[in-house]
Amino acid sequence: MEIGEWLGEDNQLGIDIWQKKYCYNGETFEHWLDRVSDGNADIRQMIVEKKFLFGGRILANRGLHKTGLKITLSNCYVVTPPEDSIESIFECAGKLARTFSYGGGVGIDLSKLAPRGAKINNTASETSGAVSFTDLYSMVTGLIGQHGRRGALMLSLSCEHPDLEEFTGVKTDVDRVTKANMSIRVTDEFMDCVREKKNFVQRFMRPETKDKVEKNLNAYEFFKKLCYANWDYGEPGCLFWNRIESWNLLSEFPDYHFAGTNPCAEEPLPAGGSCLLGSMNLSVFVKEGEFDEEDFRRTVGICVRGLNDVLEEGLPLHPLQEQRDSVRDWRQIGLGIMGLADMLIKMELEYGTKEAMDFCHMLGFIMADAAIRESALIAKEKGKFPKCNIEQIMSSPYFLENTSEETRELVKQYGVRNSQLLTIAPTGTLSTMIGISGGIEPIFANSYERRTVSLSDRDEYYKVYTPVVKEYMDKHGVTDEKALPRFFVTAQNLDYKQRLNQQGTWQMHIDASISSTVNLPADFPENEVYDLYLYAWQIGCKGVTVFRDGCKRLGILSAEKAEKEQKKTDEHENGNGNGKKKKRGFVENVADDVVGKKRKLMTGCGSLHCTAFFDPHSGELLEAYLNKGSTGGCNNFMIGLSRMISLAARSGCDINSIVDQLKSCGSCPSYVVRTFTKRDTSKGSCCPMAVGWALLDMNAEMQREVKGISFEAEKETVAKTRAVINPCPKCGDELQFQGGCNICKTCGWTKCD
Repeated sequence: MEIGEWLGEDNQLGIDIWQKKYCYNGETFEHWLDRVSDGNADIRQMIVEKKFLFGGRILANRGLHKTGLKITLSNCYVVTPPEDSIESIFECAGKLARTFSYGGGVGIDLSKLAPRGAKINNTASETSGAVSFTDLYSMVTGLIGQHGRRGALMLSLSCEHPDLEEFTGVKTDVDRVTKANMSIRVTDEFMDCVREKKNFVQRFMRPETKDKVEKNLNAYEFFKKLCYANWDYGEPGCLFWNRIESWNLLSEFPDYHFAGTNPCAEEPLPAGGSCLLGSMNLSVFVKEGEFDEEDFRRTVGICVRGLNDVLEEGLPLHPLQEQRDSVRDWRQIGLGIMGLADMLIKMELEYGTKEAMDFCHMLGFIMADAAIRESALIAKEKGKFPKCNIEQIMSSPYFLENTSEETRELVKQYGVRNSQLLTIAPTGTLSTMIGISGGIEPIFANSYERRTVSLSDRDEYYKVYTPVVKEYMDKHGVTDEKALPRFFVTAQNLDYKQRLNQQGTWQMHIDASISSTVNLPADFPENEVYDLYLYAWQIGCKGVTVFRDGCKRLGILSAEKAEKEQKKTDEHENGNGNGKKKKRGFVENVADDVVGKKRKLMTGCGSLHCTAFFDPHSGELLEAYLNKGSTGGCNNFMIGLSRMISLAARSGCDINSIVDQLKSCGSCPSYVVRTFTKRDTSKGSCCPMAVGWALLDMNAEMQREVKGISFEAEKETVAKTRAVINPCPKCGDELQFQGGCNICKTCGWTKCD
């Protein structure tokens, strides 16, 4: 089987994602299947049928340790929270860097750090506070590369910490802590104070100095400010900590504590904890409108066993000893779902309705019961996890609600192999690759417009339908999406309570958590964010955040922006964007009547001057010249890159194909450092990438001149092009926030793999 046969020849974005993110060193699809399944025929077949996919780190890294690469198979970790000392704070930064270098994402809780103004025994006299170190950890995240991606970081703080208000305000500065998600750990006591409009007492004591800091917080007024920050900036989110601690298999273990969550908050973990992820595609189990429950139950067992195999294989590969020890003792895995919205549409169930929730309750119970049962059978063969206390597990409310009598008997006799089994991750890249909805999210839109350039040199637009929508319309002869039935629910027309009801339904059966972002329209009333958070807490969600279309932090997927993901393919299909195609192998000579444009760039090494020459009639790129400033890096490199760009352009490569290669060069440490320290670098994360963006900028200007667009309109468009607030670290385009994760729809990058 070839990759095009598996994903579909017309799914170019999916093929690109597989080739760039998961394919190692040009291996074939069959070789990839063998490497990722590692001899497990059942898992191999599940992948071929698209019933199951491991998480991104496993798909990319499994088996590569045999080649000498330092990799991990875990998507996420929670490092031991830093203690209130400078040594511990910077030791934590070192753990963060080491984990990122192996490809893992990290969560850090800052609640043990002293609040601003607390007395300390050094020349500073008093501490700068817990929040001051968010910048340190964000900077470390931006410095460490992960094969063309950046590390993913979650920073959390307890509502009991006196620096809570300062922590909440960090993300209102869009230039600060850009490499981390931030969440607040809120307790039931705090939420009761919010609801009853009472003061909430925040306390902190430094053991070293016995200095006590106490603060009376107006819980209701603070929470309104938090809700406004979410409405206007999209962060920080809320983690409902009592629910996290009370609804899992370990809730009755008196000495067990969660130390934090992973970057997308679907994995609460102990200090040093890690989790292996994998997701089942629910839509594949629907045949002629009916869900195959027995096949689903059987597949859950196969996937649990497959994840346990990876856990054993990856045990010695974790970057830190504390991680190896924690995984050995607790053995967490995270089996989840994707394609929920596609499944409901195929079954003609309307997302968020009682009928949909009733079905998902039934399905969630099957998944939990089958997973616990399989874990007990593995324990029979290999032994229970080392810290397993069978009586305490069987007395947990979660276990009692989610097991059949047969499963309880197995657990009573053998225990379980895993202390944590189920989670629902964003699955942004995985679901995009195979063309389904991610996690538990509704489909974003039934359709969007795709732009292409006609032979008459005009932009033309045509409608592209989401795959499950197109399948239905073709099957039923529907030609207008307005005629689609009510069960075609999208993020644009879904009431937030329906969205949260679906999450709360699944949370009843998930022992870990669910990565959750509620996408809101631009005109969503600010005061209703308060009601949204209160409702999420009341129905038993473990965490939630919101992202409003048009908020200051941007990044959310919009139907208008969705056309970007097809732009590169469209222009490639149309030659150079003007309908003109050049003969393969022919290098065009350049005349003297070319039009030149110039950009001055600032890189990690200093200034760089980029000059490009275009055909005066078609606007095509023909040549490029790069010259370093007085401190601008290696001149020979600049000359070589100039020559290759020019050769490619004169040989018929369209500018988007050239720039795509430049954007694939990864990140330069000096570039990242200067970005964080001087904040004057050009768009991108290395010199070739900056050149690529400059070429696109000049090309856009040239195309407008050729087409006779006014100078003022051109200036406005270019300004918009440059206003990237949340850039992708791989290609520099705007990141979009979907399913609890930053995703680049241009190149497929995500920090949630």
